[in-house]
Amino acid sequence: MNSPWKPHPPRSGRKPGGQERPRASQPRDDRSDRQPMDNDAMPPVRPANELRLYGFNAVQAVFARQPQRIRKLYLAEARIPQLQPLLAWCVKHRVGYRVVADADLNKLASSSHHEGVVVDVLKAEPLSLEAWLGQLPAGPALAIWLDGVGNPHNFGAILRSAAHFGVAGILQPADTSLALSGAAARVAEGGAESVALVRMGEAGDAMTQLRAAGFQLAATVVRGGADVFTRELPQRLIYVMGAEGEGMARNLAKDCDMQLSIPGSGAVESLNVAAATAVLLAQWRLKHRL
Repeated sequence: MNSPWKPHPPRSGRKPGGQERPRASQPRDDRSDRQPMDNDAMPPVRPANELRLYGFNAVQAVFARQPQRIRKLYLAEARIPQLQPLLAWCVKHRVGYRVVADADLNKLASSSHHEGVVVDVLKAEPLSLEAWLGQLPAGPALAIWLDGVGNPHNFGAILRSAAHFGVAGILQPADTSLALSGAAARVAEGGAESVALVRMGEAGDAMTQLRAAGFQLAATVVRGGADVFTRELPQRLIYVMGAEGEGMARNLAKDCDMQLSIPGSGAVESLNVAAATAVLLAQWRLKHRL
């Protein structure tokens, strides 16, 4: 039976008789018949300020950008060669890691799509709108306002597209229930670490602040909006995206500076919110190279 996870201290030198100890940069576990963790060895309930992420690219992005957030690491034996730098960092900073069976990774992630690695990290709190605007450079800028989007897989896909096209931030209402999750981070493939998440106040006040910073707001609607492929798009733009099915609140769409639609063949009613976001971002990027 595997012992509970614990930090692995650095090891160096040789054992009596000349046998070299495993180096800290090459952690290893000599068990060949890995057994599932029993209930006593499973990790305790995570603190409220921690988030469990999984997926190779999602974990690598946290390690590359904010390694100080990492609190615990679990990985499959097959991932050891690819995660050597992360394992060495864990050894150096005395962060606990453990090599476990796939069945345990399934339990830890509550998913079979963990790609052989699970990590507990400190949550990154969203920025306030004031703080985000204060750090935004002058010149062209693009952001997304999400109104009612709740599906974590759609959120992850939006994060991935946003990172790819250089979006400056994803803005969310103060009362949103949507937050970064393990599922969203995995779908984002590392994009969650590249795009600022911003929590706004009341919608009218947020619009006033954004316009004062030079932004125009474009409500994206299924029909009745201007053709996004022919409409001139401003240098500083906020795409306002509504939930699938219900769309965005009518008053919000009406209060925007413009309404945009993505024309299509008519064979289907519309694109889903993640696919539509990718199209809209690409069109702005085509006109405004950063």
